[in-house]
Amino acid sequence: MKLPLTPIRCLYRGVDLYGHKVGVVSGPCRYTYAQFGERSERLAAGLLAEGIQRGDRVAFLSFNNNQLLEGYYAAPLIRAIVMPLNVRLQAAELIAILNHAEARMLAFESDFAPQVEHLRAACPSIQRWVSIDGPVPQADLTFDELLSRGRIERPDFTTFDEDEIAELFYTSGSTGAPKGVMLSHRTLYLHALTVGGCFNHDDNGVELHTIPLFHANGWGRPQTAVMNGLKQVMVRRFDPAQVLRIIQEEAATAMSLVPTMANSLLNCPELGKFDTSSLQEIHIGGAAAAPELIRQMETAFHCKVMAGYGLTETCPVATSARTKGTVRYADEEDRIRHMAMAGWPLPGCEIRVVDLQVRDVPKDMQSIGEVVIRGDNVMDGYFKEPEATKAVMSGAWLHTGDMAVWDDESYIHIVDRKKDIIISGGENISSIEVEKAICAHPAVFECAVIAAPDPKWGEVPAAVVVLKPGRQLDREQLLAFLGERIAGFKVPRIVEFAAEPLPKTGTGKILKRQLRETYWTGKQVRVGQA
Repeated sequence: MKLPLTPIRCLYRGVDLYGHKVGVVSGPCRYTYAQFGERSERLAAGLLAEGIQRGDRVAFLSFNNNQLLEGYYAAPLIRAIVMPLNVRLQAAELIAILNHAEARMLAFESDFAPQVEHLRAACPSIQRWVSIDGPVPQADLTFDELLSRGRIERPDFTTFDEDEIAELFYTSGSTGAPKGVMLSHRTLYLHALTVGGCFNHDDNGVELHTIPLFHANGWGRPQTAVMNGLKQVMVRRFDPAQVLRIIQEEAATAMSLVPTMANSLLNCPELGKFDTSSLQEIHIGGAAAAPELIRQMETAFHCKVMAGYGLTETCPVATSARTKGTVRYADEEDRIRHMAMAGWPLPGCEIRVVDLQVRDVPKDMQSIGEVVIRGDNVMDGYFKEPEATKAVMSGAWLHTGDMAVWDDESYIHIVDRKKDIIISGGENISSIEVEKAICAHPAVFECAVIAAPDPKWGEVPAAVVVLKPGRQLDREQLLAFLGERIAGFKVPRIVEFAAEPLPKTGTGKILKRQLRETYWTGKQVRVGQA
């Protein structure tokens, strides 16, 4: 008999096999898997009582906590769609996303009440506003009130349509406009099986949710962790000293980090003051990891440290630099180099590095091509954007826009990005989105935003701006203008004012590559600055 594939099966496996075990730790609260399952069912009942129907989008604006984790299951339990939001976005960005998704409900922490004040006036599709952590004027009801509306019966998962969408995540595309990545019940379940097959083999494991659950590297873990009965510890906000303390207190065995987080831990004054010997694996993703970072993390934490690669569009994990039995390292430097690479594909995921004719480039670690992915983990498309979906798909192959080299063991090493996406501290920043915000200033004639190297964040956005004749604008004025329009992490860290028009191609496109060389090579190729 063919059984539908759905993350709901992950939930009830955890409930049935680990019901009496503490499964979720969130601040002072500790819930067994039986209690977590009940809370998810009560939340599902509350959603139904408030009119949430099949296919409706239920948005969360929250740091990591048990309520957000419960939402990952409660919405799919009633065939609705959970939609976590990036808490670092400005109100204008959230409004655009919520209106595009036509979300029906928003659950939010009181920290975001000021933003919600703006959202309420600008998001007509949202019918109910729910405060997660107690009553606030901006909310219609509280999360606890939702949980008090009863409890649904355990659904018959054989009635689920595995191709229905369960989760919706917004990410910036190459055009700068946010796109909603649709992930089906089937995709999420198969991704959970894949990750569970490669990692998390010990049900005594303790997983730290160090990365925000709205981030690709964060929400890729909950299904596997529940399915395998791991204890999940919610790290509400990343603070290096606090993370070190939690590792000791909870005897954490695994966590995922972006490189900037890893660097913060290495430079934390409290490093060495806590017992972190329980750690067995540290996964680093979201941005390229330098071999030296891997080496330093291994030295500091005495456990496996490996890089990986994936996209929101791949649910997210596609590769990892885990040990491969057929690979023989030439020496310790070679081993570290391999552990810092994107790695090789997870089961159920095929990856190629191809040229413009979609032919494999040689596996010589020198020939550069684009990474394309086909597999059970690839998204079902961009929400309400069929043309954007077609633009990145060649049949079943997803074009990632990431440029890489590979070897005869199918180890992938990312070397560049086809799109002008800046990855700063693990966050994707669309240069076009930032350029549009800068050009909205009445004194700006033209601008280009590019990636510049940074020792802390890997790379940061740098803006080269040309003013209109006779107009005045300084760095502080421009940054204040942008601070009201885009998230803080997208605001350029470097601003230069050019006295001449920016270099362009024959068709009028700005030569970003030429501008970028100034920062990465030190070669002066453009006009002066103010």
